[in-house]
This record gives sequence, C-alpha cells and structure tokens, in this order.
Amino acid sequence: MTRAVTLAEIADGAILTVDSTNSRIGIGSTQPTEKLDVVGVVSATSFSGSGANLTGITAGATLSAGSGAQRVVVTSLTSGTMTSAATDAELTYNSGTNTLSATTFSGALTGNASGSSGSCTGNSATATVATNAQGLTGTPDISVRNITGVAATFTGVLTYEDVTNIDSIGVVTARAGVQVGSGQSFGANGPTAIYYGDGSNLTGIAAGISTTKYSPTANAIINIGLSTAQHHDLTLTAGITTITCSGGVFGESHSLILTQPSSGIATVGFSTFFLFPSGATPSMSEGGSKIDLVSFVVKRVGAGGTQLLASAGLNYN
Repeated sequence: MTRAVTLAEIADGAILTVDSTNSRIGIGSTQPTEKLDVVGVVSATSFSGSGANLTGITAGATLSAGSGAQRVVVTSLTSGTMTSAATDAELTYNSGTNTLSATTFSGALTGNASGSSGSCTGNSATATVATNAQGLTGTPDISVRNITGVAATFTGVLTYEDVTNIDSIGVVTARAGVQVGSGQSFGANGPTAIYYGDGSNLTGIAAGISTTKYSPTANAIINIGLSTAQHHDLTLTAGITTITCSGGVFGESHSLILTQPSSGIATVGFSTFFLFPSGATPSMSEGGSKIDLVSFVVKRVGAGGTQLLASAGLNYN
C-alpha cells in the first residue's frame, strides 16, 4: 500500500481545492480557511519557522548553562516527559562554589558538610548524620549535649563549667578552686599535692615561719603571741622590760631576738613561763645596741600553766 496518488485523484475537488481568490489551498477540505488547510495528518522529515501558534502539543523544556546562584527546577514527575516545572526560593545551587543550599535537610547526610553557627541543628531523634566528621571546615560554634570519643585534641584554651573526671598531662587551672569530696584522697598514683599561687584559704596544714616585731616603751610588759608567729623581734628602750607570752601549741619552737638601745640600758626580765637551765635566769646584755637570742620550745600550755624550755645566747654584737 502506498501514499502516492495519481494526478487524476489530485484533480478531484474533494481531495485538492484551490481558492485562487483568497490564495488558499485545501487538502481534503473544499473550503480552506488558511493558506494551507489540511484535513488529516501532515507528515514531514522536518519543520521550520515559528511554532508559537501551535496548540494541542506537549511543550519540551529549554535548558541552558548558568553561573553563580541559580534556582533548582522542581517537578512532581518521576518518569516520562516533563510538562510543567517550578522553582523554590529556598533551594538553590551555586555553580561557582559547587554548593547546594536549603533551609532543612532530612535523611542520611554523607560527604562534607560545613556552615556557620546555628546552620546545623537537630538531635538524634530528628536527624541522621554522617558516621564521621571528615571534611568539617570553618570556625562554627557547636553546642552539643555530650561528646564521647577515644581522644580529643584542642589548641588554645578549653573552657568548661563542670567536669567529673580530668586526665591531663599539662597544667589544669581551675578558676573557682579544686574540691575533693569527703573521705577521698588524691589517689594512689600521687598522694602528695602541690599547690601553686595563694594558699591563704588552705586549712589543716603547717604554716611557714612568721615574724612579729615589737618596739616597747620604757618600763613595759610585752606579751608575745605564740599563736601568731614563731619568730619574735624586740627593739628595746632604756628602762625595764618584762617579757611574757600567750597561746602556743605543745612542741612548737620559737626564737626571740632582743636588741639593746644604742644609748641607755634596758633591763630585761622574764615571766615564770620561761624555764632556763638549772632554774637560773641569765643576765641579758645591756646597752650599746647589743643583741641577745632566746630560743625556747613549748612544753605545756593550758591547765597547770604554760612552760617554755628556754636557753639564751648573749651579746651577738
């Protein structure tokens, strides 16, 4: 069977009609309304010219390359020919940086992810994240509930509010102090604690040697506070000076330096608290800026009276 026809068939007015008045040709139409009016199917290897006025056909999509920030085409079709499409302002692709941006991601996230503070949110109940953090870049602020890992390396200062265990090979600085719970020790690996800085608030430890200085007036009784210092320095004034004491703890050692005035003589006496060898109170040096040293140990305090075992070294000038 062939589509070829004879001239006789074409001459039939029902097949070919020529409207010379309106310059129209009808094929299968006896009253053509267009320059070429075909009733039936037109078949050709190609068509040229504008197809803007064609109706009843499925339009294709025109694609072109772009650069910079671009919209991503969104369609509801999963297969077949795309007949309609739209764009979403919240879903963009930048060909310059090869970056796909959106307000929310759902599902598993693999590959490299980066962003500024607050751009990555969610928790284990609402987000699935990559199995590792390779490729994270930038300097974001990250807030998490808990971090569990084999090891972590930080550069700079690590600031934290509360921890339960610290294992550090360097110096750990605690601004608010270090608290050891009741009954706990520093551990078997290091029973000795070393403190740096101000120790004025430490209790229950033996303080270092402290000194008190006195410059009594003439004919005065000087009360040496044994609980406030271990070394006592008296610069005497001409006249009579009597030395006594208060406080003290059994076993404490104290020293007392007596410096005579450069002019005149200061006579020194001791209260009965001071016990010298053989019960004989020594005669201290007199005048001329001479220096004597009295050393003593606290033998007893409280009930029964204070006893100080003393000895004197004279005239160190």
